[in-house]
Amino acid sequence: MKKIIAVVMSAMLIAIPISGNQASAQPHNDTVLEKAHKLASTIVSDYGVTGLQYAIMDTGKIVLSDSTGVRDNAANAPITKDTMFGIGSVSKMYVTAAAMMLADAGKIDIDQPLVTYIKDFSMADERYKEITPRMLMNHSSGLYGSHYANSMQFDDNDTRNRDELLMRLQSEHLKSKPGEYSVYCNDGFQLLEILVERVSGLSYTEFLDQKVNQPLKLTSTKTPLSAFDREKLAKTYYPGTEQALPVENANVIGAGGLYSTAEELTAFGDVLIGNRTDILSEKSAAAMQSPEYRKGIWVPEETNSFNYGLGWDAVSLAPFDDYGIKALSKGGDTVMYHAALTTLPEHNISIAVLSSGGSSLYNTVFASNVLLEYLLDKGKIKEIVPDRTFEPSVKVNMPAEQLAYSGLYGAVGTTLNVVMKNGEMKLPALEGGIIPPQTYVYTGNGEFKSNDGKATVSFDKQSNGKIYFKLKAYVDFPGIGQAVMVTYEYQKLDANPLQPATKAAWEQRNHKNYYALDEKINSLFYLSPVILIRNITVDSANGYASGTRIVDEHTAVNAAEIPVMSGRDAFDLSFHTEDNKEYLTIDGQVYLSEDAVNPIYGGGTSICTIEDNGHAVWFKIDAKSAAKTMRVEAPASGAVIVYDGKGMLVYSSIVNKDKSVVLPEGGMIVFGGEAGDVFQINMK
Repeated sequence: MKKIIAVVMSAMLIAIPISGNQASAQPHNDTVLEKAHKLASTIVSDYGVTGLQYAIMDTGKIVLSDSTGVRDNAANAPITKDTMFGIGSVSKMYVTAAAMMLADAGKIDIDQPLVTYIKDFSMADERYKEITPRMLMNHSSGLYGSHYANSMQFDDNDTRNRDELLMRLQSEHLKSKPGEYSVYCNDGFQLLEILVERVSGLSYTEFLDQKVNQPLKLTSTKTPLSAFDREKLAKTYYPGTEQALPVENANVIGAGGLYSTAEELTAFGDVLIGNRTDILSEKSAAAMQSPEYRKGIWVPEETNSFNYGLGWDAVSLAPFDDYGIKALSKGGDTVMYHAALTTLPEHNISIAVLSSGGSSLYNTVFASNVLLEYLLDKGKIKEIVPDRTFEPSVKVNMPAEQLAYSGLYGAVGTTLNVVMKNGEMKLPALEGGIIPPQTYVYTGNGEFKSNDGKATVSFDKQSNGKIYFKLKAYVDFPGIGQAVMVTYEYQKLDANPLQPATKAAWEQRNHKNYYALDEKINSLFYLSPVILIRNITVDSANGYASGTRIVDEHTAVNAAEIPVMSGRDAFDLSFHTEDNKEYLTIDGQVYLSEDAVNPIYGGGTSICTIEDNGHAVWFKIDAKSAAKTMRVEAPASGAVIVYDGKGMLVYSSIVNKDKSVVLPEGGMIVFGGEAGDVFQINMK
């Protein structure tokens, strides 16, 4: 699942011992192997990666297979070619191929309405009837994006997220007309998984086994529902903890739930190139490579890391377009696993890079640089073009008409007041934090640039009449390489004046936290609870809250209609009061206001009981309990988790062996389990 908490996790870098393993197959020139070793060592030592595995397939044969780092810290066990990893959103390529295989068999038409094949699919927006399988594959369905609730679990392959999706969608609206523009959408691939099951009559796991694994002789490509030895999986580690985490299950299988190895992923890459017509026709493979991104509203940039095909993140990946080479790319991130698949269809070459820790972006940049070295070694390119360099920006006089672009802008979850003063703009971090906060200066041609010249922002008025804040940036990853990203980051918003009563109601919520109640306690999202603890920011003067447009005292709806990435995972806010407690609902998930959260009892002993509704129980850590040692006897189905005042994980009974923890002042505690579970709490 692309970038789920990836920015948060990849920012927490830790040093890991490095160990290189002998390649099972090597190119005839050692420079490729040396380049791969050097880049892999840097990723493991400097970018929070425990273990990295990679392989290249050329014309159906593995020509490079190697790894760096360890599979298990405690045993100092190395990664081998058989070590399995979660591949995150690279899983989308499998469900896309599965749908295209059904099209090859004449069982579906990808341009017919989805309701033709999923008859109980409906939404509270009549436009849902226009959604087609193609729109699911190219991210243009208009769906809000992702239902994350209870999707990522430790040692648990519960399918409730997928099972409840159709029911949740029944009460939801679309954020845009189907086909109008493409913006990354996990739910679309969950719907594709349901389509494959309905049409084929097989479970999705069975379909993959019979239609992909058996003909390719794959033994390590599995879903969370497969029976296999979980000890084959690379272990994962949360920053600051020595103990390995339990097995991660991404139970949104179509969107991001598969496990595999680098070698087996390159074998599947050969299918996507069109070389295994016994599995996928050349026609369907070519259709998946089509430039779907040119349809609808989008920046017409060819040099980019994002230009959607069917399933593919990019069908013209930079920097290969500089060499006249067509490159296809798909990245994937769960919480702890990361993956990248890059194929060169005209050369019949694929590379896969999998890791525990890090980011799919690092893996993609690694893959590009190793592939370029391999192409040079094979004589397919004459030289490797150095990474772009830039001169410091030179400010020029800004035309007065640029001031028309000042004002309020929004993206999913946030708003931004763009102020231009003396030809300069101070902007926050962009592209999920990859581009740091800084001042941009006007350099002419409608462009503002960062002082180092690597990032350029401008304003586009699109055919839908909306004005977008456009970013083009070259990002350097020291020791790994460079990536180029062209995105729309924000959309210009109109002021939304509020009635006095509505304004007052929302101002009471400004900067308040709301805590998720119905997320299972074994969810990986409790590691870094950015999804489970929602902080509401209210701009009552303009009528927006956390990027949503306020409608009345209790409701705010998504305001952003932004292509590619920044418009992903949209949400509405809905508040209600029950027993004098305020609750927030987002995507069907219920949150409790911080006003209704009590301090934990600081005395000697107490109990906490999970009520019949199964909701998690949150407590504040006040001065009376801070610095005390809390020991909890938890039932087998329950767990307790503690955070400090900054929301950072301090203790998890799922992860930590100890049953006791010193409580940090200003922090939070959450107990979760099954209805009726009782926790015995002792304070000293």
